Amino acid sequence: MSIDRWRSFGGYPRVVDQRVVPVWWRDDPLPKVAAPVTLLPRGRGLSYGDVCLNEGGTLLWTGPLDRFIAFDPEAGVVRCEAGVTIAQLATALLPRGWFLPVSPGTALVSLGGAVANDVHGKNQHRRGCFGRYVRALELARSDGSRSECTPTRNAELFRATIGGMGLTGLITAVELQLLAVCGPTLELESQRLTGLADLFAHGAETQRHEYAVAWIDASAPLRHLGRGVLYRAEHSREPAALAPRAGEFGRARARVPCLLPSGLARRSTLSLLNRAYGWRAGRSRPPRLVSMRSFLFPLDSIGDWNRVYGRRGVLQYQCVVPLADAQLASRELLLRIGRSGTTSFLTVAKLFGTLDSPGLMSFPRAGMTWSFDFPLCAEALRLCDELDRTVAAAGGRLYPAKDARMSGAMFRAGFPEWTQFAAYIDPLFSSSFWRRVTRGEESTR
Repeated sequence: MSIDRWRSFGGYPRVVDQRVVPVWWRDDPLPKVAAPVTLLPRGRGLSYGDVCLNEGGTLLWTGPLDRFIAFDPEAGVVRCEAGVTIAQLATALLPRGWFLPVSPGTALVSLGGAVANDVHGKNQHRRGCFGRYVRALELARSDGSRSECTPTRNAELFRATIGGMGLTGLITAVELQLLAVCGPTLELESQRLTGLADLFAHGAETQRHEYAVAWIDASAPLRHLGRGVLYRAEHSREPAALAPRAGEFGRARARVPCLLPSGLARRSTLSLLNRAYGWRAGRSRPPRLVSMRSFLFPLDSIGDWNRVYGRRGVLQYQCVVPLADAQLASRELLLRIGRSGTTSFLTVAKLFGTLDSPGLMSFPRAGMTWSFDFPLCAEALRLCDELDRTVAAAGGRLYPAKDARMSGAMFRAGFPEWTQFAAYIDPLFSSSFWRRVTRGEESTR
């Protein structure tokens, strides 16, 4: 299999030495390896950095584990193999009046990956993280054991596996509690934001909505710092006349045919694209009906969209800062980007609520989260180091699923639970990310 296929979604860092073994059946034994060779589960590989990479090791590809196991249409409980994607779930369950309570920004994520990264969505402030709705998971370990993990059975291993980045073993099946909905449509409204103060002024009102997310123009001049558009949505209460079309979720309507020249992703081009989007979407609009797909998974309609960044790839930087310092820290983040030689093509801000996740290493905490996409270059790497200082000073942390370059010190400060978590890591499981951020520490393997 081509090594290029097994890159991360961001395309950085690159690996040249990793073996790929498909997992065809849940009860297949894990491949035999001897240290220092390690194992790592791999779903759709949509993590931006090296949490889904295993330089010098073996990837356990879960794509073939794509079967539904059981569904209770009365209770809204579904059990699937770990390779089933959110797109497949949505297509099968929406016509029956059920949907996932929490969905990330793409429907192409596998259930195993959603658990391993404890993904969150545009409704984290209302529903918390994906892990809150996991009723059970099936875990295979390198010692040959297979465990059913629930909040009350093998509970500590359950907590470590949710948000555990695939390091506690191979998730082979997931059981989920679903959310009852009327159909595949949302009522969406948009509010123009004139600046950063506007974003925070709408905070309390925003938390009353099911979904809320803000697009921010990171290239705006100082006098318009933080301008953008706030989107809020609710599930439509009107029964849908039509079920979602077969293949609608996860289907690309257009595709970037090849890697574009990296020079196109320069500051001037990205600033122009930001202004164009702001001009097109920047007016306030009353509630209107839209499809779930278009709001929850907008980039899924463009296949291989990460190719627009060229062969060098893209850095996604996602942080969360506590609410007490969120406005000051947010201003500093945007100012640092404005003073740099690059800018973010896609900048998203969301409020995180106070609902705890069962995951020991889950990323969200109450506060404001920012997500920036930078074309990979030396300036972007320097800029991310500067952003780290702002986030650390505010008591925030970075999202491992999106990270490709944070220091071990930054990781360990943001996730002090890491030493407790390390006790549950399978002895033969590791990743490029884990080795990078724990290098030199006693728990490193």
